[in-house]
Amino acid sequence: MTVDYAFGGAQAESSPVLRVADLWKSFSGNVVLAGIDLEVNAGGVVALIGPSGCGKSTLLRCLNLLERVDDGQIWLRGQDITDPRVNADRVRARFGVVFQQFNLFPHRTVLDNVTLAMRKVQKIPRAEAEQRGLELLDRIGLADRAQEHPDRLSGGQQQRTAIVRAIAGRPEVLLLDEITSALDPELVDEVLTLVRELAETTTIVMATHELAFARDIATEVLFLDGGHVVERGAPDAVLTDPQQARTSEFLRRFRRGAL
Repeated sequence: MTVDYAFGGAQAESSPVLRVADLWKSFSGNVVLAGIDLEVNAGGVVALIGPSGCGKSTLLRCLNLLERVDDGQIWLRGQDITDPRVNADRVRARFGVVFQQFNLFPHRTVLDNVTLAMRKVQKIPRAEAEQRGLELLDRIGLADRAQEHPDRLSGGQQQRTAIVRAIAGRPEVLLLDEITSALDPELVDEVLTLVRELAETTTIVMATHELAFARDIATEVLFLDGGHVVERGAPDAVLTDPQQARTSEFLRRFRRGAL
């Protein structure tokens, strides 16, 4: 069965799907994001790389308003979602988010995990939500596990289920936060294979330490350090011929396994 993952988010558009201007965020006086600018076009894949604590995860959490920004603006399809009058829950429903941990409900079946947000947030009838959920689970080879609980799945299967849950509601932007970091090495490939397929049609912003993977699928790479975008550009340029000394240092240390 072929399932359309585009969900209306990858068609050509005259303006970015997501735009960030001069975004600042601090915690207890510690500046975590300092003047971040970002644009993501429909179907674009932006990879955020950098050392631990550089602000990648905080940026993702700010994009869908899990963290309120201190200053700056974020536009989603032209709407200023940092306007305090905006309904944050409605904004969050327009994003799909997958975290490092799977965050599946252990007491619910795989199918319930995939369909719960569709039924409770988007008010999609159960029969329609379950049909969509089963189609997606079939696409990733887990339809036969639909009535299992998450603890009966491998780590890779759980993370693929979490990704399917994130895309089942047909989000406008998919946010991925180091989604392979909690997986055993042998399970990483099956998750990246799914993301690779999604990247053909879906607008994605992802924080990742899988640099080879980012080089393959990203349309733009941003290297963050100390809350600043130190360097940005095409994946080949940033990852193989960086122009900033700090980027070069990071890549050398990363490849030596020193990070």
